[in-house]
Amino acid sequence: MKKTVIFLAAAVAALSACQEWQPVFTGEYKAPASYEKVTLEPTHTLAELAAMYNQGNPLTFDWDSDVIVAGKVSSSDETGNFYKSLYIQDETGGMELKIGKTSLYGDYKPGQTIYVKLGGLTVGVYGYKALGTFNGKPSGGSGMVQIGYMYEYLPGEEPEYETSYMDATTIIDSHVFRGEVGEPVVPVVLDENDLPGRTATLKDCPYLGKMVTIKDLKYDGRIFTLVYVNSNKDHKASSNRIFLSDTDYGVTTWAMSKNKFLENLDKGLFNSVLIGNSGDYNYGTVYDNIETVRRTATAATVSQYFMKGNTEVVIRTSGYAKFADTEIPLEVLQGKQLVDVTGVLTLYQGGIQITVNSLDDITFHE
Repeated sequence: MKKTVIFLAAAVAALSACQEWQPVFTGEYKAPASYEKVTLEPTHTLAELAAMYNQGNPLTFDWDSDVIVAGKVSSSDETGNFYKSLYIQDETGGMELKIGKTSLYGDYKPGQTIYVKLGGLTVGVYGYKALGTFNGKPSGGSGMVQIGYMYEYLPGEEPEYETSYMDATTIIDSHVFRGEVGEPVVPVVLDENDLPGRTATLKDCPYLGKMVTIKDLKYDGRIFTLVYVNSNKDHKASSNRIFLSDTDYGVTTWAMSKNKFLENLDKGLFNSVLIGNSGDYNYGTVYDNIETVRRTATAATVSQYFMKGNTEVVIRTSGYAKFADTEIPLEVLQGKQLVDVTGVLTLYQGGIQITVNSLDDITFHE
């Protein structure tokens, strides 16, 4: 095994967890072609693979490596709430496969066993941030281990991601193999004591990356989303970043399609929001730049904050999901009803996130 850096003429674009998912086709495709079911013998569990990674050092396997992992598919991109990736899980935890295709649900069924040959692939982490404090509260922590392709970047460029997508069919077909389709995975019901801490890994929390159920969540009256003054310009520039956080801003849907975002914008919900990163709010307000924001608007992914006892749990929804503009029941927003959610459990900068396959995975009760 060795780490390898390949320089190309152009950088490979990747998806940021702070920005919107991209639009995906969620209509009906013709039935996928038949395939030969494969059975391979895993050499490592997913937790053992994750333990081979050292923070900040993406691990690229030699092409002749014999490392193989396997797991059952738990996620589905049928509603558009997952994008160019799927999650597999074994008894030790779950992990994301970054496959650069959409409508993966046609080929990779929930409950299907998937085998991955690691030779030539890269294992990295997305969403890690050094521990610190923000507004007097702990911040930062673990991200999630991913299996993908080597991130390729220009000489002198600071790499933004540790892995990229396996987007060529020849690469996918030589690394990802489909086995038998079994029963869908059964979610594990977690109590507050089971939830991962800010620095958790698969070594100490085998529920990470798995399909889980968390019950009795109470709405906390906060969202987080990142949109841009001009979505066609540098998404890292402080002068182009608009953070909606620490309150709900009147957003009452799970996420915001482009039309819903524009509707909320025209209601004036975001007028007073300052533009910039923390400590650098020197670029006016949304209202000062509203024509540019409106002209270049896109769908917006939204993190809705809930509490499980004293622990924050975010339900994160793509602005391109079919159910993005579905209203959250008023009784939930008022704290009169609680939420039970089933989805893939992940960490982003130490914060707990749940991503659901469909709206059916969220139920309400008193």
